[in-house]
Formats: sequence, C-alpha cells, structure tokens
Amino acid sequence: MSQSEHFETATLAGGCFWCLEAVFLDVEGVKSVVSGYTGGTSANPTYEKVCAGETGHAETVQVTFDPDKISYREILEIFFSVHDPTTLNRQGADIGTQYRSAIYYHDELQKETADKLVNELNKEKIWSSTIVTRIMPLSQFYSAEDYHQNYYSRHPEQGYCQVVISPKVSKFRQKWANKLKK
Repeated sequence: MSQSEHFETATLAGGCFWCLEAVFLDVEGVKSVVSGYTGGTSANPTYEKVCAGETGHAETVQVTFDPDKISYREILEIFFSVHDPTTLNRQGADIGTQYRSAIYYHDELQKETADKLVNELNKEKIWSSTIVTRIMPLSQFYSAEDYHQNYYSRHPEQGYCQVVISPKVSKFRQKWANKLKK
C-alpha cells in the first residue's frame, strides 16, 4: 500500500465484465476489481435480467486503485486499449446495451479527465470510427453475484475464457508490461 493509503475508484463498462476484471487485476496499483452492474433503472439487478436487456444496466467493473501508483488517466488509457470503444452496444459477439462502452465518473475531475482523453483519442484517429463511449455520472453500482467475481482466474479452462478473455489478457500484458503487478 502507499504511504497515504488513499484509494480512488473508477467505474467502467466495456463489454463483458469478466474481460475487464481479468485485465485490471493484473495492474500495479490496483487494490481490487468488482464486477457488477450500473446505469440501469431497477434496483438489485440479476445477471439473468441484465443479460436479457430487461434492466438497462451495463456489465461494469469498479476498479479501486492507488493514485500514487497509477493515475485515473492511465486506468482509462488501459480501458480504451482493451476494448473497442467505437462499437455501439457491442463487444465482439456480445450484443446489447448491457455491453455498451461507458465511463461512470465519480466526480468532476474524473469527468474532465475522461472528456479530455476521448477528445485526444478521437483527434489521433486510432480507430477508423469515432469513440461512442458514454461518459456519465455514477448513479448506483450493484455488485454482481459471487460466481462472477474473479471469474477468469477461477475458470481458465472455460471456453469463453480461452477464446475471448485469454487473448485480451495476453495482448494487454504485452502492451502494458510496465504496468503489470510484480
């Protein structure tokens, strides 16, 4: 832990929460990652209802991190590098508003940081299309059911983990080797 023991939280949606969780658990300075749901209209959503598109929630992760070791901007840079922020309500084969790309900010500084980074990335034209990631205030975050937490590390043999998550994690580890936990 840092000497200050001051942590911040980033709340991000970028497709399947298992993918984002697997990546951020490897990042130096990240204390914890919780998979859950946010941005919807009903209280206490369940995985089944979120996946069916009945609640308006997105699959989301809350990343608790030490800003003395990694900045919020760096968290966002990693986020943008591990999913496609130009596809509306879709990541790969996962289709629906529950798989949207979104940043749920906790304060005005996070909002400003996200807005600035999106503008910079759009100007750099890294992607052939414009970023569609929504930047919205965090309303309510609901933790997903226990069986979703640490899913990739507990089920590396599962087909989705091997075909979808493992390649993302490998790509992330190569690109962000300087940010991996030691």
